[in-house]
Amino acid sequence: MANGRVVRTADRTIGSRQLAALLPAEVLARPGYRALADAVRTLILDGRIALHVRLPAERELAEAVGASRATVTGAYDLLRESGYVRSRRGSGTWTELPEGHAPVGAHMLGGAGGHSADGEPGIDLAIAAMGAPEGSLTDALAWAATRLPRLARNPGYMPFGLPDLRTAIADRFTRRGLPTRPEQILVTAGAQQAFALVVSLLCRAGDRVVTENPTYANALDALRHARLRTGSLAVSDAGWDIEIAESTLRQTVPRLAYVIPDFHNPTGALMPPEQRLRLLAATRRTGTWLVVDETIADIALDVPAPPPLASLAPRGGADHVVTIGSLSKTHWGGLRVGWVRATAKMIAELTSVRVAADMTGSVLDQLVALPLLADLDRSLPARLEQLRARREALVAALRRHTPEWSWQLPPGGLSLWVDLGEPVSSALAERAAAAGVNIGRGARFGVDPGTFEHRLRIPYTLSPDRLEEAVRLLATAFHDGVPLPPSVERPHWVA
Repeated sequence: MANGRVVRTADRTIGSRQLAALLPAEVLARPGYRALADAVRTLILDGRIALHVRLPAERELAEAVGASRATVTGAYDLLRESGYVRSRRGSGTWTELPEGHAPVGAHMLGGAGGHSADGEPGIDLAIAAMGAPEGSLTDALAWAATRLPRLARNPGYMPFGLPDLRTAIADRFTRRGLPTRPEQILVTAGAQQAFALVVSLLCRAGDRVVTENPTYANALDALRHARLRTGSLAVSDAGWDIEIAESTLRQTVPRLAYVIPDFHNPTGALMPPEQRLRLLAATRRTGTWLVVDETIADIALDVPAPPPLASLAPRGGADHVVTIGSLSKTHWGGLRVGWVRATAKMIAELTSVRVAADMTGSVLDQLVALPLLADLDRSLPARLEQLRARREALVAALRRHTPEWSWQLPPGGLSLWVDLGEPVSSALAERAAAAGVNIGRGARFGVDPGTFEHRLRIPYTLSPDRLEEAVRLLATAFHDGVPLPPSVERPHWVA
């Protein structure tokens, strides 16, 4: 699949008119061969043209962009020389990455930022989450302690979740504009377990699914672990191209689509209401389950928090939508409390899957979560103000130390999606780790391994002084000369 058009699994191709539609206006206005090659290279690195996709024939692309065939030939020659395409007589020209730009290291969860060369604890920028608000857990634990003895009189197995917490989560959905009953809620051990359960119930090995590209790295891991065929819906600095997304859904008819429309991870983009409506309609037409990840929906820094995507559907028009969320970003990742919102029938089926995996969740964690959720509307503004100040500090540090890097300021979320200007993300992450900074390299978020090698996800969740030091170390690593060889391996993980 390439940005919405699929011919056959064994013969992925992109048409000339489709490729022309992806090119910047300035390239189409004056299509020189170097500008054309640079534009195609950027589309490959950004994942908007997938890897191992056949490009249009030279004559077809020349007609589509209004250039001479010699211009396209020159562009393809440059791309071949730099390793971004390969050609074989009779087979066409196919996208790929240069040798040495494949992913570096394993995708693992573990560690806490590494250590610097002198053995001091490092700075962890791989986790886009904050510590718990001051005093919140202590107060919640004290509240829970008085109620735990009564609950402890029963065996403690509550596979659907603590009834009071299911009610509280349902009530919050209702207040946000999506009427919800407690029987439509399953409490899980975080949003990641929620997603894994949904995938386990709805998909079988070999099924086709689509996700945004880039997207949340741990969701990609869950899909790969389930041995699913993953296609992509491109998300650029300008957001979603909904026409291409509709085309992708229509032509691939995936079993499941996973999206993060609210302050998308990692780009921070916010999907407009009209695009949400079109996505709802497109997935309903194709019979695709739409899994909406709301984990970051409350982290609204410059705009109001959006209502649930499913609330935009007409009555009965969102039964195919499954919404997942958690308290990890608003409160604390160590409190493993998440949820699934779906039809009551699906919740019952998901609970059966859940029982086979871990029987039940922690009743104590859920009891602690109750006062935190009840107090969310009061406590969240201070948390958002803190994030705004940290975002400002990160932007100032980047402008001071790495003025050649670029980014779009997101209206919410927890990180910047930074363009380094050259495909050195994995090598830079290695150099930074050696200096004591653990960071999520761009390739970690791509559907196709090795894409987004010119990107870093940099969270603004640490204190301003830690962000300043982290950016200073990143800048030193970036300006420090020849990249590390791709054979160097180090665990890379993100959250």
